[in-house]
Amino acid sequence: MKIGFVGLGNMGAAMAANLLTAGHEVTAYNRSPDKVTALVAQGARPAASVADACRGDVVVTMLANDEAVRAVTFGDDGIVSSLSQGAVHVSSSTISVALADQLTAAHGDAGQGFVAAPVFGRPEAAAAAKLFVVAAGSPTTLEVVTPVFEAIGQRTFVLGEAPRAANLVKISGNFLIASVIESLGEAMALVGKAGVDKQQYLDLLTSTLFDAPVYRTYGGLLAREEFSPAGFAATLGLKDVKLALSAGEELQVPLPVGSLLRDRFLTLLATGGGDLDWSAAGALSAWEAGGEHPA
Repeated sequence: MKIGFVGLGNMGAAMAANLLTAGHEVTAYNRSPDKVTALVAQGARPAASVADACRGDVVVTMLANDEAVRAVTFGDDGIVSSLSQGAVHVSSSTISVALADQLTAAHGDAGQGFVAAPVFGRPEAAAAAKLFVVAAGSPTTLEVVTPVFEAIGQRTFVLGEAPRAANLVKISGNFLIASVIESLGEAMALVGKAGVDKQQYLDLLTSTLFDAPVYRTYGGLLAREEFSPAGFAATLGLKDVKLALSAGEELQVPLPVGSLLRDRFLTLLATGGGDLDWSAAGALSAWEAGGEHPA
């Protein structure tokens, strides 16, 4: 399959590399050309522009936010104007439900397919092709892009024909992860100040009440105070919590914990932690209790 890939950050570079490993022909575009060069060494073809990445059957975007996705999709020589009729745009970015609706409409009007396929998993899962793909779109379009999902993930969850559903579920999942980070951080601050070893405490939790990947992963980062380099930056954590609050406002669903989380991430950013992993938000409780700031 001929696949264009736009966005070679921590996640995108690994996803594109796995597409190459699976035997697909990948044409890659990124604003920073050094990341393209690294992928070319693995067999990819370089794209001089977004339009150059839209010459195949599918183009995948993995970008940081709504603004970046809008820029490559609706800009001059963007995806909508460059992708051929019948070709498919797979958006794996964590974006707003409103933008998902705009993308669905724009690609439909252009005679192109559109699938929302955000993923759950950190960069190490992306590198191992162990992501969980959350997909939504028309059944025929989903069938076309199934080989993409098989190359990057361990399982795909299909949520129906409306792409917005996949984006809403992804936003809700990140909201839950942020909630776990905050509650773990508070609990670790409590026992840590009393002299309990945080790693021992985490081993107890994950061997009894909370034997789940999210507790093992983020609890480990908190226990080790391992916040740099960021697997997922705190700035992105704030962005995703705000997306959850926006979706809640649209659907008239109060999210009081979401408001708390927004303020926690704002505090982390305001005190110099924007470039840290978003798990550092959980370390604010220990700092407020007299410990060191995570930054």
